[in-house]
Amino acid sequence: MRRAVCPGSFDPITNGHLDIIARAAKLYDVVHVAVMINKAKQGLFTVEERIALIEEVTAEFGNVEVEAFHGLLVDFCKQRDIPAIVKGLRAVSDFDYELQMAQMNNGLSGVETLFVPTNPTYSFLSSSLVKEVATWGGDVSHLVPPTVLAALRRKLASD
Repeated sequence: MRRAVCPGSFDPITNGHLDIIARAAKLYDVVHVAVMINKAKQGLFTVEERIALIEEVTAEFGNVEVEAFHGLLVDFCKQRDIPAIVKGLRAVSDFDYELQMAQMNNGLSGVETLFVPTNPTYSFLSSSLVKEVATWGGDVSHLVPPTVLAALRRKLASD
């Protein structure tokens, strides 16, 4: 079985994330989406909420498994016998950082990283930008799946 992981904080998952996951799902038998927990960062959505949203928007693929993880991504990969990490690249600045991470991960465990160029439609997109625009009442309906948009609106209305 060909397995890969798409890691991230996904706070919230965007159409850019979903595009990378969908493309990975076509290439691999199983794609693990690892919602990485950063205890130093306070997210808008809880980890459980993020997992539920990702499960809902990836259900149509049929080969995506979603779970939280705290620690080194290579440990997540080792524990699940995952030989590849799939990462989207938006710009050259992403490449500089991601190349260092890929080389470190390979050196630590032999896990390979595959870089997928982001669809140009989403080249500017980040969860942080979505949250900022939505917080100020901007339209992000074209940047996130409808389920995520509804959850985002509920979350921001309750704050």
